[in-house]
Amino acid sequence: MLKFLVLNMLLMSFVMNWGLVQIGLLVMCFMVLVSLNHDFYFFNLGHMLGVDYLSWILIMLSVWVIMLMIYSSLGVKKAENFCAGFLLVNLILLLVLLLTFSSVNYLMFYISFESSLVPMLVLILGWGYQPERIQAGIYMLFYTLFASMPLLVSLLSLYSLSGSLNMGLVMSVELSWNLSVLWYFCTVFAFMVKLPLFMFHLWLPKAHVEAPVAGSMILAGVLLKLGGYGLIRVLSLFSEINKMFSWVWMSLGILGGVVISLMCLRQVDMKSLIAYSSVAHMGLVLGGLASMSSWGLNGALVVMVGHGLCSSGLFCLANMVYERLGSRSLMISKGLLSFMPSMGLWWFLLVIGNMAAPPTLNLMGEISLIISVVSWSKLIMVGVGILSFFSAAYTLYMYSLSQHGLFMNSLFSCCSGKTGEYFVLMMHSVPLNVMFTKGVLVLSCL
Repeated sequence: MLKFLVLNMLLMSFVMNWGLVQIGLLVMCFMVLVSLNHDFYFFNLGHMLGVDYLSWILIMLSVWVIMLMIYSSLGVKKAENFCAGFLLVNLILLLVLLLTFSSVNYLMFYISFESSLVPMLVLILGWGYQPERIQAGIYMLFYTLFASMPLLVSLLSLYSLSGSLNMGLVMSVELSWNLSVLWYFCTVFAFMVKLPLFMFHLWLPKAHVEAPVAGSMILAGVLLKLGGYGLIRVLSLFSEINKMFSWVWMSLGILGGVVISLMCLRQVDMKSLIAYSSVAHMGLVLGGLASMSSWGLNGALVVMVGHGLCSSGLFCLANMVYERLGSRSLMISKGLLSFMPSMGLWWFLLVIGNMAAPPTLNLMGEISLIISVVSWSKLIMVGVGILSFFSAAYTLYMYSLSQHGLFMNSLFSCCSGKTGEYFVLMMHSVPLNVMFTKGVLVLSCL
């Protein structure tokens, strides 16, 4: 199956025809969905590659989001802005993500984990909107590289002690207290920056605002999930130390999410608001992962998948508004419901997904996460309650400010929506609302 996907990508990269790449990625999505069954525990693909439930779901999310990226980036094709290079960068990024999620060796996982930075940097610098994209790219590059070097040292030290870096063979690390604590923080720091954790999140809003729509979609849809996936894979090595320091991640995740939610309420840039909301959601995911409970791990995976679809769709909507108005400001893009009435439905469906309202996948995941963090400490209920309240507040603020109010007269010269745009939005919101019906299967993946 995976060999078929890689072969399909190689063939598409040689031809570089926009329509062929779109159809090929759609076929890949179909193949991944058809082969996702619930009667396997682990597929050994050989050559340090293997797939379990967790990997398979995130591979499915990667193929799905990159397929929608190509469909929503027709502006690159119309402007003839290096179309072949754009397609090649996206296909390379997909290949790197497939290798990352199917690696069973820690060193190979690290190499492919860091390799995803290069295509993302090329997307921001090559197809970004403003001159500030250079600063945004450098921010992302140095934040990620600064955090990843301790992880490489940690993995090499792990190999010298255990003699193997295969995920199933490496046992929990037992060292002296000081060395174990240092080793633990060196290992998880790279994933905290990638997640991103509050206080290490400054690169994310800059990268989102300056990236093209394809860059924003893949960054919110898949690349942030690399941090959560890496934490699931490495926290089992430090189970005892993680119990002692789980209060750090709980505090930073929940309280950081509250602070970020307050920052969302004063944003006027649409993309910036959606980007900051990602940090708030990932704070709750980090709390669930730090609890190391079954509810927390399953809920974190469900929220990562739901947030990937929902946030990617919101960035797609923000780009549609930007293409028509030439601005992302919420003060200018008012009254969208008056001249884009059909698009108002998709705005509503994706916005309620962002605030975890029923029947979206995010609600199921957040219920599971809230159960896990509240069972860890009753006191944290206050923080979770405030976080949930402000999550609804800034989401409704964005929806009401953009859809209602007085519109500019010049907006009536705009197109109210194209078939391709409706297709992309439907492919975001339908899985987000339909997978809720199979909640037992999704929650039992880990």
